Amino acid sequence: MAAANRIRPKDVFTDEEWAKLSARDNWRGLLLVAHAWGWIIAAFALFAVFPNPLTFVLSVMIVGSRQLGVSILMHEAAHGALHPNRKVNDFLGHWLGAAPVGASLAQYRAYHLKHHQYVQQPEDPDLVLAAPFPVSKVSMRRKMIRDLTGQTFLRQRIGGFMALKAASGNDKGAAAKQAEVLSSKRAFRDHVIVNLVILGLLTLAGVWWVYFAIWLVAMATWFQFITRIRNIAEHACVPDSEDPLAHARTTHASWWEKFFIAPYWVNYHSEHHAFMHLPCYRLPAAHKLLVEKGHGGRIPQKKSYRAVLRDAVSSEAPA
Repeated sequence: MAAANRIRPKDVFTDEEWAKLSARDNWRGLLLVAHAWGWIIAAFALFAVFPNPLTFVLSVMIVGSRQLGVSILMHEAAHGALHPNRKVNDFLGHWLGAAPVGASLAQYRAYHLKHHQYVQQPEDPDLVLAAPFPVSKVSMRRKMIRDLTGQTFLRQRIGGFMALKAASGNDKGAAAKQAEVLSSKRAFRDHVIVNLVILGLLTLAGVWWVYFAIWLVAMATWFQFITRIRNIAEHACVPDSEDPLAHARTTHASWWEKFFIAPYWVNYHSEHHAFMHLPCYRLPAAHKLLVEKGHGGRIPQKKSYRAVLRDAVSSEAPA
């Protein structure tokens, strides 16, 4: 297995530029976590105080976007970029990033770093997310309907539970497999704990129903929908290239796309893959410097997520 080509920061940046880009702030990660959960609380309050169809849709979209947001902050923590202190980084990344949406920081870190090592190669565990594209309009429509109606969510949760149950019943598995099962059980336990805390706090506030109406509905619908869009934007239909700057796509999101679809600079995915330990809040500066230095043509780029989705659909693809 040949690892993907890497780029040395000093090949494109000066020592001073790289020092500024790679610096990790003691407070930025904490503020991003607070920002994500602040918007979740605000959306809960919006619907609790003004329950109507408009605030329902808006609250679901806000909470779903912040569920993706905390997943992105989990991703930051997987790279050790959420906080300079490793214990703080991992605590925030797991309990306020991974566990609320049913993930595990430890499991995700191992999986995701393998993705970086073998990006766009057969050994890449995320290749299955990008390889099917482009697809037909009918196929894309089916996928989006499944996401927005909760079918994708239910299939994932039921499939994951059944797989865990089957693996747990096999006492004769290899030690590594049993360790994986134990880790999955811990992830499920932590997911339940955090969600019970959210439900408990909403109950104390006298609005227990908001947990089901907004938090769960958002996780089952908008979160699934924009996660798919994010996956498509990052690697689908990116031309094969050995250039480290061309392993992923950067999407120039509008303000509303950044809020509802691509929070916390996740749209700068080419820059992230080229320099995977840069904090997310440094990626726009990295992109600007790369363009100024004449490397912009090496980066696959799209002007919007709508443009990405147009490329992901082909009339020649089977329905």
